[in-house]
Amino acid sequence: MHGPSLFRSLFAPATGALCVLAAALLPATPAAAQVDKVLNLYSARHYQTDEALYAGFTRKTGIKINRIEAGEDALLERLRSEGRNSPADVLLTVDAGRLWRAEQLDLFQPLDSAVLNARIPAQLRTPSGTWFGFSTRARVIAYNRKTVRPEEVATYEDLAHPRLKGRICIRASNHVYNLSLMGAMIERLGEAKAEEWARGVVANLARPPRGGDTDQLLGVAAGECDVAVANTYYYVRLMKSTRPQDRQVVERVALSFPNQATSGTHMNVSGGGMLRTAPNPGAARLFLEYLASDEAQIYFADGNNEWPAVATAVTKNPELASLGKFKAETTNIGVLGRNQPLAQKILDRVGWK
Repeated sequence: MHGPSLFRSLFAPATGALCVLAAALLPATPAAAQVDKVLNLYSARHYQTDEALYAGFTRKTGIKINRIEAGEDALLERLRSEGRNSPADVLLTVDAGRLWRAEQLDLFQPLDSAVLNARIPAQLRTPSGTWFGFSTRARVIAYNRKTVRPEEVATYEDLAHPRLKGRICIRASNHVYNLSLMGAMIERLGEAKAEEWARGVVANLARPPRGGDTDQLLGVAAGECDVAVANTYYYVRLMKSTRPQDRQVVERVALSFPNQATSGTHMNVSGGGMLRTAPNPGAARLFLEYLASDEAQIYFADGNNEWPAVATAVTKNPELASLGKFKAETTNIGVLGRNQPLAQKILDRVGWK
C-alpha cells in the first residue's frame, strides 16, 4: 500500500500512446460537450491496465484525467484534510468498508444516474446512490490439497469446527477485508452466533494473525497451517507468476468457494463515487458511467484480477476464468460497512488480534 510519502507531487495526466479500445465505450451524449474538460481523480488503484482505461475515456470524451494515487487510508485522510478546498472529483478505492468510511465522512454526493442504476447490480451499489462497485472479488478458503478434504472447508462455518484446531492462518482482525467478512457473518447469523463463530476461528489459529493474504497462502503451501482465508485475486496473481516458488504454491493450495448450498460466497468490490466538493461534476458523472461500459469494465476488473460488476462484460483473464462459476452472496455491500463497528467490537471481544 502506498503511504503519504509516495503521493505524486503533482497531478499526472493519464495520456500517451496506449492500447486502443475495440469499440465505442459510451453512447454519444450532448452532455459530453457541455462539461469541463478535466477530471481530477484520487485513486487507490495503480495497475498498468488502468492507463488504457483512462486513455479510452479521454479519447471518447475529450476530458483529460489528472490523478493522484496513494493508499486507501491515506487518500481518505487527504480528502478529510482538504475539506471544501479539495480539487478531487472522483474517489476510487477498494473494499466496501473503505467506501462506507468515505460516506461516513460525508465525502460523497448522491448521483442519480440511469446508466449506473441499469448497469450496476443493486447489491453492488448503495441505495443512496453515493458510491458504486465496478468490480468484484471473493473472499475464499484456501486449503492444502494433501491434508484437507474439500468437504471439510465447504462453508465459512467450518472454519470454527474443532477439527481445524491449530490449523488456520488468517490476517489481523482490524484489516478491512476481515471486518467486511465479519460484517457479512453478522448480517447472516446475527450478533450472538457471529461472535460464537469468531471465537471458534480464534481457537483454531495455527499462529497469531499477521501478514497479508499472500502470506496466508504461503503459510498453507509451506505447511505452517492447513487452511487460510484470502481474496481470490491474490491466488490469481500467483497463478500468473512465472516464478517457480509461486507455481509451487498454486500446485499445493486449492480454493473453496464457501456456502454454495446456502448463502453463497462472500463478495466485495472495488468502487468509487463522485465527491461532494467536486469542481467538475459533469466530468465526474461521465467518468463513473464510463466505468460501467463493457469495455471499461474489462480493463477495470482485469487490472486486479477481479470479476466485472456488469454481467454483460466478459473478463479477458484466462487464469481468473479458470476458477469457474460459483454462487455469490447477494447481501448489499453497504451492509458490510454499516456492520463494521460491531464487527470490530466482536473480534476484539473474542481475542482476534
